[in-house]
Amino acid sequence: MSDTIERAHLSPYRHFTAAEWGELRKDTPLPLSEAELEELKGFGERISLDEVSEIYLPLSRLLNLYVLETQELYRVTSDFLGRTQAKVPYIIGIAGSVAVGKSTSARILRTLLARWPNHPKVDLITTDGFLFPNRILEERDLMGRKGFPESFDVRRLIQFLSDVKAGSRNVEAPVYSHFTYDIVPDGKIVVDQPDILVVEGLNVFQPWKPAEGEEPQPFVSDFFDFSIYLDADEEAIRRWYIERFLSLRSTSFSDPKAYFHRYAKLSDDEAVRTADSIWTSINLANLRKNILPTRQRAQLILRKGDDHRIRDVALRKL
Repeated sequence: MSDTIERAHLSPYRHFTAAEWGELRKDTPLPLSEAELEELKGFGERISLDEVSEIYLPLSRLLNLYVLETQELYRVTSDFLGRTQAKVPYIIGIAGSVAVGKSTSARILRTLLARWPNHPKVDLITTDGFLFPNRILEERDLMGRKGFPESFDVRRLIQFLSDVKAGSRNVEAPVYSHFTYDIVPDGKIVVDQPDILVVEGLNVFQPWKPAEGEEPQPFVSDFFDFSIYLDADEEAIRRWYIERFLSLRSTSFSDPKAYFHRYAKLSDDEAVRTADSIWTSINLANLRKNILPTRQRAQLILRKGDDHRIRDVALRKL
């Protein structure tokens, strides 16, 4: 057996090229228009309807099958127990680096899943809302580690997911603003027994270690029924981050009320140096220490090429 074949045989994943994965959509129609895709794109995101059809449509088909089986399992269990159980959502976790395109992927997936007939109610939350407010981060000297696991109110996030998974009604999640770079006072998203909940965030696959004297608690990923990791080479993500930073100077940064307004007047060279410094000291450090090591915990890995297009798909073997 050759080394390549042996590695493929021993891998916990089945690997597909984008074209091979695209064939798995079968005859599923694409229920998305060009105009709708434009609304779903993140700032500066490059994605086409062809890529949605090739990557996200087969994924939505697979997840639809998984959701159907899970719904049937709950029905059978209710019959066995002789009682009706509270509606329990299927939860999908999406992780990956800053600037890799998680938010766009999450919005596209939510939209496609909501158009399957058996689970029309699909909600989406980002774990940014569970960051500690800036005042707390400043008190704890964590502003330079924003996005690291210790900058999140993990207990509150776990309580939110626990309530949602228990079938509770009108569960509230806080809201984060990238414009003000802080939690929105009194802002909230209400999740009310959806069929599916998509949870997108940097560290959602991160194991949690209790501090001395603290009681053990579940991991965030313990609540996920399916998990997706968006992957790319470090240098490609760095370039995408800098490109986005440069573009934001003339958009959101230009508003005097924006947290990053001080960067709006930087020259191109100054902006590149500033963005590269932020990327290296915060985002790259977080990627290497906390995010990338969790990649193998995902059930599906979507790997992007330098052009931002997904080129490879790895699906964990059952």
